[in-house]
Amino acid sequence: MLLAAALVYTSFSASTEAREPSQLLNASPGGSYDLTGKVVDGSVRHRGEQLRFRVADRDNPSASIPVSYSGTVPDPFRAGREVIVTGTVRDGTFVGERDSLTTKCPSKFSEESSS
Repeated sequence: MLLAAALVYTSFSASTEAREPSQLLNASPGGSYDLTGKVVDGSVRHRGEQLRFRVADRDNPSASIPVSYSGTVPDPFRAGREVIVTGTVRDGTFVGERDSLTTKCPSKFSEESSS
């Protein structure tokens, strides 16, 4: 019984809420975060095995953070696509953990068609 309670507690305390770039611009170094937002048009660059791009807030594209990432890149990754990547903030850049980049599927329905 105690083991089950410990596992449940650990599962919930280990989960992190996804944060947008505006919430991470002044984040303290060393913390682990899930960054979410849209890949900024024209920002995707490959430098060897490093992928560099900017991620912006969904509702405020002027708030963005540079991302440095290495590892598997999902096929649907491209500018304008929403992504989630896990990592830390170092010297104003979000450094993604290897193989943690995922893309969100675009919605079949826009907000305009839901009314």
